[in-house]
Amino acid sequence: MSTQAPLHEDALEAHHGHSHGHGAGHGTFGGYVTGFILSVILTAIPFWLVMAGVFENHFLTAVLVMGIGAVQIVVHMIFFLHMNGKSEGGWTMLALIFTAIVVLIMLVGSLWVMHHLNTNMMPMSPEMMKNMP
Repeated sequence: MSTQAPLHEDALEAHHGHSHGHGAGHGTFGGYVTGFILSVILTAIPFWLVMAGVFENHFLTAVLVMGIGAVQIVVHMIFFLHMNGKSEGGWTMLALIFTAIVVLIMLVGSLWVMHHLNTNMMPMSPEMMKNMP
């Protein structure tokens, strides 16, 4: 005699319905191929920009490389991590947005502090630096 209660079909269907990511979309082969092709293109373009010396202005090249890198991050999140507004009831996207804001505040704040420290430091001559303890 078994002590376990029999599984009802409704309970079994409910279990299978909730076991795959709470509404997160599963990737398809075509989606993975699209993500891979976009990733290769978004890797090759910055490589070409730097190696061919397309722009004389190094600052412009650096900004373009960083911008393409940001686009590649979004491609990876969409095609490989399957992040969208529906996965996990939107909490995954909310956590990502919060993390991006915190990282942005830290980077901008650090650059701001370093700039003001550099601007407001007392200039030192080489002779003054030799006499430092």
